[in-house]
Amino acid sequence: MSVARTWAVALSGLRGDLVEVEADVTSHQPDFKIIGLADKALGEAVRRVSNACENSGLALPYRRLTVNLSPAGLPKQGASFDVGIAVAALATDARLDPASVGGTVHIGELGLDGRLRPVPGILPAVRAAVAHGHTRVVVPWANRDEAALVAGADVRGAVSLAQVAAWHGADLEAPDVPPVAGPAAAVAPRAEESLDLAEIVGQREAVDALVVAAAGGHHMLMSGPPGAGKTMLARRLPGILPPLDDEAALEVASLRSLAGERVVRLDRRPPFEAPHHSASTAALVGGGSKAVRPGAIARASRGVLFVDEATEAASSTLDALRQPLEQGRIDIHRAGFSARFPARFQLVLAMNPCPCGEYGVRGGACTCSAHVVRRYAQRLSGPLLDRIDIDVRLERIASIAAAETGERTTSAEARVAVLAARERARSRLEGTPWRINAEVTGTWLRQGAQAPDPAARRSLDAALQRGLLTLRGYDRVLRVAWTIADLAGRERPDAVDVGRALFLKKGVSA
Repeated sequence: MSVARTWAVALSGLRGDLVEVEADVTSHQPDFKIIGLADKALGEAVRRVSNACENSGLALPYRRLTVNLSPAGLPKQGASFDVGIAVAALATDARLDPASVGGTVHIGELGLDGRLRPVPGILPAVRAAVAHGHTRVVVPWANRDEAALVAGADVRGAVSLAQVAAWHGADLEAPDVPPVAGPAAAVAPRAEESLDLAEIVGQREAVDALVVAAAGGHHMLMSGPPGAGKTMLARRLPGILPPLDDEAALEVASLRSLAGERVVRLDRRPPFEAPHHSASTAALVGGGSKAVRPGAIARASRGVLFVDEATEAASSTLDALRQPLEQGRIDIHRAGFSARFPARFQLVLAMNPCPCGEYGVRGGACTCSAHVVRRYAQRLSGPLLDRIDIDVRLERIASIAAAETGERTTSAEARVAVLAARERARSRLEGTPWRINAEVTGTWLRQGAQAPDPAARRSLDAALQRGLLTLRGYDRVLRVAWTIADLAGRERPDAVDVGRALFLKKGVSA
């Protein structure tokens, strides 16, 4: 008996590994087994494939059928292997063209009636197939638009297993059945698109700080009483960020695909994720006992992660942000396998000054004791705060007339300034692995020709000596100073830029 082979894709995070699906029949007692480190959902493919083949007029051989998923030591999860298993099994008795079967990657779940059901993660799976040199891919009809986003892929969207078999040379007529619908596509305009910085009344310093954060990719903390405008500012940050390039847009779309959303086009807008402060660590980090799915941290990659009422969140949840902030990725480990997701996001935290929100407010009546106020502020750990570049205090607007007559910056104007500053940074960092100031290492900033003059760093050195800054904080102030200089069009930060960056970090000018 001949062995039939085709291909499928095993996903681990955003990484996809090509899996060879081998099927063999022997003259022993009829049986159907799948081997190759399959999980429970994949092990159940035996019944799905058997019934789908029977109901499609393509009964499997009545002999012992063994399907091997190679490499055998690679963990495999989910039902996306169904179509590959069925096609390889049917090809064992020469009803299908072995060359056609062997040159195609099959991705999709089978229903008992033989129709192909959509599966999450089509976009990263097709990207992995093309990267390994396999350009012809069969996917469920509902996933065809998403798969077609991958350049160089020859995508075929199939409605049924009979249709797939006919493409591979089977002598049968595929029945005319309706395709299985996928989830609704998230193509409606996001609320952040219509938001403009010009709608912010007053808060000039906070708006300027937001522009600095956008220009350098810096993390930001906003504290102030309810109604001061913290959430309004955070929701306008994506609107002044540069549009995503092709690679970043594909990465964002792949994460959305893994999360189970239907992707029909590449969105150039930076993502904005705002999990509720009561969200669990797993919701933030991602995970799952069987199929690992990206959490809010990964879905915010290349965009903004906004945590409102941050002091109400569990300390363990917030501390889970520390490793992704430092490394730009997040690793999720489970027994027998691990998954890695990108985590290159801008973090924006917002907090009230106390539980009632009235502490230090002009005319406010705070009901919290000094001990409660102190403990409330300490809910954000020191290591997390040390990774924040910009700390802004907001006050409530005291005079509408004065605030409305002040100068305002529109999102369009801010975006132009941000793009110009990022272009200066990109030109300066050409030949290095970095593209924005927030990514540059402290060693590179403090040494060589790019280091600011000793006179310009005098206030920063004094803050370090007085214990107001850690060395990590020192480097973060230098990064912000470079961003301020880029916005102003200067070749290197001067004493004023360093002083302003220090004030944005610690509220002091040393």
